Amino acid sequence: MIIYDEKQHIFQLNTKSTSYMIGITPEGYLGHIYYGERLQHIDGGYLLRTEEYPYTPERNKREKCVFLESFPMELPSGGIGDFRESCLDIRDEYGCLGTEILYKEHRIYSGKTPLEGLPASFVTASQMDTEDAGTAVQTLEVICQDRVLGVEVVLSYTAFEREDVITRSVRVDNRGEQTLTIEKIYSACLDMDYEEDYELLTLPGAWARERRIQRRRIGYGRQSAASIRGESGHQEHPFIALVTPGTTQTRGDVYAMHFVYSGNFLGQVEVSQHDMIRMTMGIHSYEFGWKLTPGQTFQAPEVVLTYSSEGLGKMTRSLHDFYREHLIRSRYKNTERPILINNWEATYFDFTTEKLLDIAQTAKDCGIELFVMDDGWFGRRNNDESSLGDWYVNEEKLTGGLKHLVDSINKIGMKFGIWFEPEMISPDSDLFRTHPDWMIQIPGREPTLSRAQGVLDLSNPEVEEYAYESVAHILRSAPIMYVKWDMNRQLSDLGSAYLGKEHGQELLHRYVLAVYRMQERLITEFPDLLLENCSGGGGRFDPGMLYYSPQIWCS
Repeated sequence: MIIYDEKQHIFQLNTKSTSYMIGITPEGYLGHIYYGERLQHIDGGYLLRTEEYPYTPERNKREKCVFLESFPMELPSGGIGDFRESCLDIRDEYGCLGTEILYKEHRIYSGKTPLEGLPASFVTASQMDTEDAGTAVQTLEVICQDRVLGVEVVLSYTAFEREDVITRSVRVDNRGEQTLTIEKIYSACLDMDYEEDYELLTLPGAWARERRIQRRRIGYGRQSAASIRGESGHQEHPFIALVTPGTTQTRGDVYAMHFVYSGNFLGQVEVSQHDMIRMTMGIHSYEFGWKLTPGQTFQAPEVVLTYSSEGLGKMTRSLHDFYREHLIRSRYKNTERPILINNWEATYFDFTTEKLLDIAQTAKDCGIELFVMDDGWFGRRNNDESSLGDWYVNEEKLTGGLKHLVDSINKIGMKFGIWFEPEMISPDSDLFRTHPDWMIQIPGREPTLSRAQGVLDLSNPEVEEYAYESVAHILRSAPIMYVKWDMNRQLSDLGSAYLGKEHGQELLHRYVLAVYRMQERLITEFPDLLLENCSGGGGRFDPGMLYYSPQIWCS
């Protein structure tokens, strides 16, 4: 339930066990008041404390920097005096960086609006068709504006009452007359007092050992979890939590943020000189920039927030319930998945139709239900140094073609699945020889390869279409029920022949959006397909991927 107190100018977002409060100051700054155990009444305006040390009244223009650097902002912006981490930096066409967003209006409504082109939580019609549907999921949109830049910034909050979750996202609309550049945009900020010796909980790791739990005491300055690899990565995870000392599975306070995004991210905690904590999450500003011409809109991805006063166990249960009900869409999400066998470790690239059928028959005798053919079935792919991008069946290996193999597997009584790596390109491939400009690379530099492969420039619509059709063409040719979508290297050498100099810093985000579009098309065209994401194992194991596939491969 979301309530607005017009007299105090305070919003209160309530879930089953939590409350989140936002206040509007007389000058229009949007301030964070409270997030924690549920409150019964709105009475928190005094918590903004705009008149007491270290705050300076906002109307005191002589010391405005002091106010900005200590006020608990809902979405702090950069360049005008708040020297803590900003969440929104916009550069104007004169080269100046400065953003100041002030309250304009708001609206509250039942349900939730999808985020265009992005994975995000949802509410189905059946979920809304319940007795308490009008309050179980509600959205608050606060429209702010920067009159100088001519932009409107929409802060969206959705309260999921049953799951004790609040989601946040940010949209920037250029309603002015100049072309702007967004240099940083985070999706969520949580400002609070530094009253506890909080610990920062993150989930670092590496290949074959992703997501180890790490806890460290925070102090003055900044601590973070981040990826600049073009994907969420094995090494870090787009999740951070603040926990009170001694927090266990059953007791202690937990404030958690989880990013519904599969590219570069930064989750950060900062403690300021005024003993204030700023917790932020969003797209990493490394190699990010977005040109916003008049009339255009930029939508930032969603962050999932949850608070628990009952330790880590309550936090994880809230997130698990939320993702099952409001993020995963697959028809398979509530069904038992087939037991599968994958031929990779058994054969690597050395296989034939006969060898695969022998493996399948033995697997069937053991009760296995799904046979998955992995890397090596296409082009001249006899090792990992060629043919990515040449997605035609190698009939020297698969005698009789792919459909013959699939039909034979089906005749045994098993379903059939297949491996793809649609985002990649081998320098030794027909595709690269025909379209070298389709690979991400810096002009004049020898490309840095990983696993002997490069990455397709999916910011180019022609390349995206080729990659999608390469997969779809194979799926149309035979009754294939499962796809393992792999990504075996991370992104470097960030140059795009398509985007050029002016839009080059849009490459990484456009790349992620293209992956989302392709997977959305895939599950739409093939609604019975079981899609499993993989990135050398768990290198892209994040909520964004769960929106398209109900399972993700681990290393």
